[in-house]
Amino acid sequence: MLPSLTRYYLLDVFTDRPFAGNPLAVFLDADGLEAERMQAIANELNLAETVFVGRAQAGAHFPLRIFTPDRELPFAGHPCIGTAHLLAAQGLVDNARSELVLDLAAGPLKVTYEGDLARFRTARAPEVGTSTLGQANAAELAGLAPDDIAGDPVQASCGLPFHLVPLASVDALSGIQLASSVWHSHVSPSGVEQVYFYVSADNARQAKGAGTLHARMFSRHGGSFVEDPATGSAAAALAGFLGTEMKGKSADWRIHQGDAMGRSSLIHARAQRDDKDKVSIEIAGQAVLIGEGGLYPQPGG
Repeated sequence: MLPSLTRYYLLDVFTDRPFAGNPLAVFLDADGLEAERMQAIANELNLAETVFVGRAQAGAHFPLRIFTPDRELPFAGHPCIGTAHLLAAQGLVDNARSELVLDLAAGPLKVTYEGDLARFRTARAPEVGTSTLGQANAAELAGLAPDDIAGDPVQASCGLPFHLVPLASVDALSGIQLASSVWHSHVSPSGVEQVYFYVSADNARQAKGAGTLHARMFSRHGGSFVEDPATGSAAAALAGFLGTEMKGKSADWRIHQGDAMGRSSLIHARAQRDDKDKVSIEIAGQAVLIGEGGLYPQPGG
């Protein structure tokens, strides 16, 4: 007889079709798993993120821990969207009426459902600061001409920080060729090893209004560059920055990512300013449940 399995579910997130978007593994009923074992499992599955969900607390409040293959994250977008869709699909929340709360290290995240979208408001307000990248070395980093950079890079966060680099055209976005030496000199010293390049399809030099954006996100792990097909936390940081620059009370963006990887993704981002001039950020997306599997119990685990 085969030993019992620790079951997990596989989803593609920020897409409405299989084999696109960003893959995600989700373990339900993860109570009792030690962080060391969670990290080992995430490393074994080797997806961008793996999620471990605890039993519901006080209604539809679910503890959530997010791991990359080599570290735990306090917040990430596609794991939250994917987990919200899975909990609804499994009947653990009522997506017609319930307000789901995901309890993360970065703070509680409220999730609502709108048709085929799951939507959350970030637990933290956007923080915007100076990037260690200037326009000239951003161009060198990306292997682009100076006039391909459409403005000064900034660093922004809604729980996870990113360098945000505006580009002048979709062609420039497609032509990125990262330079390791420039990354080492100008990105690594900041301690923020994530760079989000973006361009507005509506107006390539004024990506501060609502509309359509195209983006690519690169990070560096183990000495190698890694590209992500859909990054909700980066989209939140970008919407946070653009939201602080917007003239009106609200703006919506549709962010396309993953095209260069053959995993097209669509992230819905929204910024809203209240009467006290405080900006809040919402991220929404679809997800597709494409499979499930299981891990055999191991000695010591």
